[in-house]
Order: sequence, then structure tokens, then C-alpha cells
Amino acid sequence: MSLRRNSQNQTFTISERIDLPDQAYDPRRRQYDSDKLLMLLSSLSVDADRVLGVTEVDLYVEGLNFVFGEGLSPGKVCVISTYRLRPEPYREESKDLFFQRLIKEAVHELGHTMGLGHCRNPSCVMYFSNGILDTDRKSNSFCEICKAKFSFLYRPR
Repeated sequence: MSLRRNSQNQTFTISERIDLPDQAYDPRRRQYDSDKLLMLLSSLSVDADRVLGVTEVDLYVEGLNFVFGEGLSPGKVCVISTYRLRPEPYREESKDLFFQRLIKEAVHELGHTMGLGHCRNPSCVMYFSNGILDTDRKSNSFCEICKAKFSFLYRPR
């Protein structure tokens, strides 16, 4: 494990790699059930406010063909997948685009852990991405409405 400190002097830890549970894999779909990965992340004894899992495998939830990620809302854990965010399947070559997609999906799923739902504003990071074009179109930050919701949820008591 390594301890890092960001510009706001907050710490975060990058943990060692975790093996994916065999029971999370659906051979018919050739995908992993993200609900089962969230259960795995929830079972870890981690001293953290939030846990963001990052995987390279294709994820799904029941009722959808795939998901870029999923987060417990509200909750402590979320997961994102790089599988459909990589530019190569779309015949793109931009590493910056890949990085921007990762940031958007991480912020989106962490937003869910903070209790935020999906937003109707297609440029808000909390907008539901039905495909990669939705992810590319949205920004990496909350719209004014979602900022207000976040402020309300996390106001000092």
C-alpha cells in the first residue's frame, strides 16, 4: 500500500490488487456483476470514508447491458471499470480522453456514495451515461442543482 497526499492535504491509499470473486462472473454474459463486486468491497476492513474500486473487466447490473460503474447510494463503496472507457474500441487514440472518462465516472460513482442520484442535466457529471457519448458530453463536475443537493446533504449540523 502507498499513502498519498493531494493538494487539499487529504490522504488516500492505493491498496494492493484484489482478486475478483469467481461467483461475480457470469459466463453467459462474459461480464462481472457489479453488485457482487460492491459486496466484496463492502466486506473489506478498510479505514476510509470512501472506497473506489477500479477494474479492467466488463461490468453489468441486472436489467442493463453494461455499466461504466456503480456506487452504493448512499454508501461507502463504488466501483468503476476501464473496460468501456478505453479509446481503442471506439477507434480513438487520445490518452487524455481516457483519463477524462475515468475522472468523470469516478466522480459520478463517488457522488452516488454521497447520496446524489442521477441528474437530468446532460452536462452534469451525475447524468446517467447510457453510452460513451453521454460520458464524453458531460463535464467532470456537478451542476448547480447537484452542488446545492450535495451542500444540503453535507451541511454542518
